[in-house]
Amino acid sequence: MYQSYDIIIIGTGAGGGTLAYALKDSGAKVLLVERGDYLPREPENWDTRAVFAEKRYKPEEKWYDDSGQPFAPGVHYVVGGNTKVYGAVLLRLREQDFEEIVHEGGISPAWPVSYQAFEPYYTKAEELFFVHGKVGEDPTEPPRSKAFPFPEVPHEPTIEQLAAKLRDQGLRPFSLPVGIDLREGGRCVRCKTCDGFPCKLGAKADAEVCGVEAALQSPHVELMTRTFAQRILTDPSGRRAVAVELVRDGERFTVHGGTIVVASGAVNSAALLLRSDSTAHPDGLANQSGLVGRNYMVHNSTFLMAVHPIWQNATSFQKTLSVNDYYFGKNDFPYPMGNLQMLGKLQADMLKAQKPFVPKPILGRIADRSVDFYLTSEDLPDPENRVTLGANGRIQIRWKPNNLVAHRQLVQETKRMLRRAGYPLILTQKMGIETNSHMCGTARFGTDPATSVLDPYCQAHTVQNLYVVDSSFFPSSAAVNPALTIAAQALRVADHLMQKSEFTNEKIEYCET
Repeated sequence: MYQSYDIIIIGTGAGGGTLAYALKDSGAKVLLVERGDYLPREPENWDTRAVFAEKRYKPEEKWYDDSGQPFAPGVHYVVGGNTKVYGAVLLRLREQDFEEIVHEGGISPAWPVSYQAFEPYYTKAEELFFVHGKVGEDPTEPPRSKAFPFPEVPHEPTIEQLAAKLRDQGLRPFSLPVGIDLREGGRCVRCKTCDGFPCKLGAKADAEVCGVEAALQSPHVELMTRTFAQRILTDPSGRRAVAVELVRDGERFTVHGGTIVVASGAVNSAALLLRSDSTAHPDGLANQSGLVGRNYMVHNSTFLMAVHPIWQNATSFQKTLSVNDYYFGKNDFPYPMGNLQMLGKLQADMLKAQKPFVPKPILGRIADRSVDFYLTSEDLPDPENRVTLGANGRIQIRWKPNNLVAHRQLVQETKRMLRRAGYPLILTQKMGIETNSHMCGTARFGTDPATSVLDPYCQAHTVQNLYVVDSSFFPSSAAVNPALTIAAQALRVADHLMQKSEFTNEKIEYCET
């Protein structure tokens, strides 16, 4: 079988789905490749037990830690990728996050481009993902050329009361920027089943709804589902990628592309490059620096429940408030700590998945009386934290958390803040290796081919028409959700590709494998 495209995009999440949208009117013939299928809209989308206990939408795939122990990663192989179940929080990185920052645990390196290079693309991404927010509340808010495209999501009464109590402490809580369809005539009903759930109404700003659906309206864009990208093939020199070896329903075949974009997520993109070794690239495709798979980051994160024995929390859509007062530290701890934001409202079956031996009625009473937070601190790039391939190509993750003093400090500050707000009981759960929704860093971008895999437009230094457009390119993780930055970079790369106008799809002989 011989099929030829101008651009092949492997992955349909925040990077791949957004890139396909941005290229839909370019005239280029685009192929989107997705290893999963469409996630069905069905009653189980909002069934807490089905989603969290039965793990209905997660693959049975296992990854392995550095001691060889298997774990179930937090990935979803569907059209739209992990954005189908994300919390739709769409924060920009802070302006300082693009610069070198001294942390208690080490150095967070500077990005090869400034915040100003990303700012117009952040604006476009917020419009594409219909972000609701409010300018002027966040004390760390970076400069903006435009206001949010839609007004903030209002706090429900319990959360508004909490925000007032935090302001009384001198803190500056702000409205969390989220992508849900509360536009005029929008589909969102502000339910409890958004964060961590698929949306059966299509009201979440995910990569399928905002990117892939619109891209497929173009006659030039095609989607292959249930199709696994096994390898990327190059010409004999190794300097040009020419084709992708795919597997669909047990059949192996090859498609040719003028430009090939990997957008499978930080782990699977690294794994694909490593599987694509050849005589020209013996250590993996585009891996002359030896950095493919290295500097894996996933954030230090803790779930926190603040419980009052009497107060009931009847909030439905809880994910509307965030606090960044500790993001860059405070007087008695002059190092960055991170971000805290509301979780979607926790429910008994969600807690049962984490605490299987606690009776469900007890968990239900706790959840009914809690306000729930997600605490995120930056973990620092470490070349020994990495993705490798083991026996039979299985994925192995070595991740030793770092910068933990700062994260513990953030947890303590949050506990004090919430006790002052009237919540005497604080429960916490530190997240481990399996909670990898914010993974990044495995093919960092930069200007020096010796210290980076990609250039500032995410093109491989050593393969002229190969790009990696997902969170792999991050040289640091910052301490906010990565989705908006991935989407902004996809829009930036799309502009770069269209300016180059070098889409070619001639058939070229392969490099010897």
